Amino acid sequence: MERYYQPEIECASPEQIRAWQDERLVATVKRVYENVAYYRKKMDEKGVTPEDIRSVDDLHKLPFLTKDDLRDAYPYGLVAAPLKDCVRIQSTSGTTGRRVVAFYTQHDIDLWDDCCARAIVAAGGTNEDVVHVCYGYGLFTGGPGLNGGSHKVGSLTLPMSSGNTERQIQFMCDLGSTILCCTPSYAAYLAESIHERGLRDKIKLKAGIFGAEAWTQEMRRDIEEKLGIKAYDIYGLTEISGPGVSFECNEQTGMHINEDHFIAEVINPVTGEVLPDGEKGELVFTSITKEAFPLTRYRTRDICILSHKKCSCGRTHVKMTKPMGRSDDMLIVKGVNVFPAQIESVLLNKGYAANYQIYVDRINNSDVIEVRVEMTPEMFSDTVSIIATQEKELVEALKSMLGIYVKVKLVAPKSITRSEGKAVRVIDNRKLY
Repeated sequence: MERYYQPEIECASPEQIRAWQDERLVATVKRVYENVAYYRKKMDEKGVTPEDIRSVDDLHKLPFLTKDDLRDAYPYGLVAAPLKDCVRIQSTSGTTGRRVVAFYTQHDIDLWDDCCARAIVAAGGTNEDVVHVCYGYGLFTGGPGLNGGSHKVGSLTLPMSSGNTERQIQFMCDLGSTILCCTPSYAAYLAESIHERGLRDKIKLKAGIFGAEAWTQEMRRDIEEKLGIKAYDIYGLTEISGPGVSFECNEQTGMHINEDHFIAEVINPVTGEVLPDGEKGELVFTSITKEAFPLTRYRTRDICILSHKKCSCGRTHVKMTKPMGRSDDMLIVKGVNVFPAQIESVLLNKGYAANYQIYVDRINNSDVIEVRVEMTPEMFSDTVSIIATQEKELVEALKSMLGIYVKVKLVAPKSITRSEGKAVRVIDNRKLY
């Protein structure tokens, strides 16, 4: 079997990519309008008809879709193909409210396999590799996506699923796994476990494809060093298809979006205005090849930047940065967009644990923001001058990150109330006025 690669697609000219997108967008909009009552109602409410969409230039005319729309239309309200033609359902891992479900025809699965195969090839994968998949299988898209992509490449595939670390490491050693596919946090745990057992020399891994959760560059470098691999990012959403919507190449300066299948936009999360390349905003996707569940202008809530800069790998598809936070977590303070993830990044880089709360208030018609941060036991001191010095260092670091003054108050270890559910990070008292 020849190595799987699609240079005619992944290295296509901008003009060819645009031609594909124009043709496929027009066909998709016509099909969902004719076959999905939920879409038809939303378009009618906005006064948009399929005839109004003639190219990607008209994409902004379409209404946005959100996760609330998917929940409102649950379970079958957004399915655009006859159920007899659908062969699979996948679902998100959320545990509150109605679950989001996505539907696939066999053709959809074939295209999804292609997208994941591209990610494996970009990480150096061939039909001579052993791909060790320990993403979860079942309703979660991680396992099935990389499993299908590995088959498409022709690699020997280990469908390990998650957990049972002893068996993971045994098979990794015995069967010579060369590419590891899992969440970055599990990769870090596997690396730690391998070192504890003294098995580093038995491991033949050369690359890892990690996604499904946020991870920092510091975490990437730590995993690469401990496992002796190159770690590649992969991005996807169940709502759009699953992993493989975008992926990193060897340059590791962003993830190439599979533009023959998905149109990406970045918008101002408040106004909905489409932003140009290089500006940070909320990522929006339109599926243009899906049969069963094609979403148009789906708001991911992920914040990122798009770039069409030339890539050394030769791929011409647009790149997206790692998500920098989520728009539903965004605060606007003194006219500046502030994300809790930015604050958390500063705290972690300074050696603090992720136990903090952000208080926002309005005093004398001016926004005030304060971050209360737990000291670690090692940092804790009851000496006022030491605490003041530590607070000043964090104030400067946060100002450098955010561009505005943030008051910092260091508090004793274990003094911030823990939650058994989702942690309460932000208390915005401005909403009380």
